[in-house]
Amino acid sequence: MSQSSTTPLASGTLNGHDQLIIELVESANSDLHPPMVAIRWPSRATVTTPAAYDQVAANVMRLLSNASTTLAGLKVLKKL
Repeated sequence: MSQSSTTPLASGTLNGHDQLIIELVESANSDLHPPMVAIRWPSRATVTTPAAYDQVAANVMRLLSNASTTLAGLKVLKKL
C-alpha cells in the first residue's frame, strides 16, 4: 500500500459551525499518483438564512482563495 502525505492549504467555518478543509495530497510514489487537491465539504448540507447567505458564500471564496495562494507558494518551493 502506498503512503501519502497531506499538507493543509486552508480551512475554516462556512456559517459558524460547518467546516471546509482544503489540503494537498501527495503520494510517496508520485510517478503513479500525481499530487492532488482534496476539498472536504461538510458531510451534511450547509444551511443559512437568505440574509446570511452572502457571508457564507464569501467564506467559501475566501477559503478557496487562501488555498490557491498557499498552493502557488508550494509549487515554487516543491516544484509541483
